[in-house]
Amino acid sequence: MAEQPRTTYGGQAVIEGVMIRGREYYSLAVRRPDGNIFHYHERLNTAFNGPIRRIPFLRGVLVLVETLILGIKALNRSAALASTDEQGNREEIPNWLLAATLSISLILGVGIFFILPLLAVRLVDPFIESDLLSNLIEGAIRLVILLGYVGGIGLMKDIQRVFAYHGAEHMAVHTHEAGLPLTVENVRKFDTPHPRCGTAFLLTVVLVSIVVFAFLGRPEMEWRIISRILLIPVVASISYEFIRFYGMHPSWPIARIMSLPGLWMQRLTTRQPEDDQIEVAITAMGTAVAADAGQSYVSPFVAFPATVEDSEPPATSEPSETSYSGHTPPEDAQASQENAGPDAEAGENRERGTD
Repeated sequence: MAEQPRTTYGGQAVIEGVMIRGREYYSLAVRRPDGNIFHYHERLNTAFNGPIRRIPFLRGVLVLVETLILGIKALNRSAALASTDEQGNREEIPNWLLAATLSISLILGVGIFFILPLLAVRLVDPFIESDLLSNLIEGAIRLVILLGYVGGIGLMKDIQRVFAYHGAEHMAVHTHEAGLPLTVENVRKFDTPHPRCGTAFLLTVVLVSIVVFAFLGRPEMEWRIISRILLIPVVASISYEFIRFYGMHPSWPIARIMSLPGLWMQRLTTRQPEDDQIEVAITAMGTAVAADAGQSYVSPFVAFPATVEDSEPPATSEPSETSYSGHTPPEDAQASQENAGPDAEAGENRERGTD
């Protein structure tokens, strides 16, 4: 088997597509209504690839911020591309509205997952003598809310399709990490859960928060709320180091055991994808790997690369130069997939979760 790439690739599912974050570039592949696969790549902001990314705990906050920015950007573009009409008309959300959406989402997330459990446990606090028990009950409520939320949205038909793309993304990452050529047949060999996953990260955040908050006592409610908000970056940083540990040492028994809860929870957030969804994930992965190697990606599927007029990417984007229609990738495409894995910077390893 080929050597496992030293650069870890990851990403997320978007509307009818997949985004992959590589070493220096991220890629986006989206299945359009006409059946074609739109794909392009763009250089990552250097602010997220600097020295801070190698500092334990600080890098967790950096990765979290980058994930939010890239995620909302990719979701916006994928939604516009997936709804393009026959005349090619589409409308992307303006930047100010994206910023407002992100801000509101963060406020709601903090309110639902951190403040609501506090308000709920306050109802039973008069009957609880132990501060530790009160904080543990708060953590249990937080865990139930997370599981209920994930399970609830998974009942929606549109979200189930996104979850299938989520599974396809993980399977493509598994295939690349195994050193296998990116084909539908090879991708099918792997399961949908992956240790470095956003779902696993969320669950880890909840579990770490239970431990961290358990020893904060039971001060007045306003101070309890403030402590939860202020410690979110700390909890996220610790959680990221756990996820990174799982990903860096997948063969270690302790890492396998620690990653099990996140893998189990991914049964709620991933689905077995169709072949056409796997094709999109392969295109996204191949585009990112080729971009990091300084090469153009030639899709083995019905696809076309982005053009300036088509994608309207930012000035830093570098659209693909060629495309190929068919199911057998040409030799240069295979070379870009097989040779672009190792990190060009000797001994360097850029870490990134899969979604």
